[in-house]
Amino acid sequence: MRQQLKKTIAATALGAILMPIVAACGGQPTAEAPTPAPEATTAPASPGVQGSPAPGTQANAGNVTDLIRNNPSLSTLSSVINEADLSNTLGQGGPYTVFAPSDQAFAALPAETRERLLREENRQLLRQILTYHVVPGSLTASQLQPGQVQTQAGNSVNVQVDGQQVRVNEARVIQPDLQAANGVVHIVDRIILPPNVNL
Repeated sequence: MRQQLKKTIAATALGAILMPIVAACGGQPTAEAPTPAPEATTAPASPGVQGSPAPGTQANAGNVTDLIRNNPSLSTLSSVINEADLSNTLGQGGPYTVFAPSDQAFAALPAETRERLLREENRQLLRQILTYHVVPGSLTASQLQPGQVQTQAGNSVNVQVDGQQVRVNEARVIQPDLQAANGVVHIVDRIILPPNVNL
């Protein structure tokens, strides 16, 4: 770098010396004095290249709570999550894998059972049931392995994988891999009950 700078200065000085001589001789300069090369500039980064996620990535998705709230098949689960005061937990923490019972799964419960679960005195039981549907980490259907998996409730669920079909205890995954910013949601066809809980 230093040697190149010296060459540039020498060439510029030589040009300055030769120009008056050429002019005095009445001739036209055959070549211009070399000018120093402009300093390299860094081109501005293209939008979305540095620090910006590509469109359609998880960074643009809502959190687990938002995803459940906005899915028309999970409206009952969304209201029950609010009743159990779990919206903030599922919205801010994670990552989570949620086995989300569909509206039809809740509709299969007797009306008196649903009503009993929503009573203030059963709030802890409701939380226990809901957190039994939540597994730490973000696991797509293809990443789920057969065996026991620990849940947020402290108990394990039994995952069974048969080809493309995934079951969690007795519940069947009917819509897998709904991606949220802080996890993944799999819709299941029935409510998964922790051990020793009878509805």
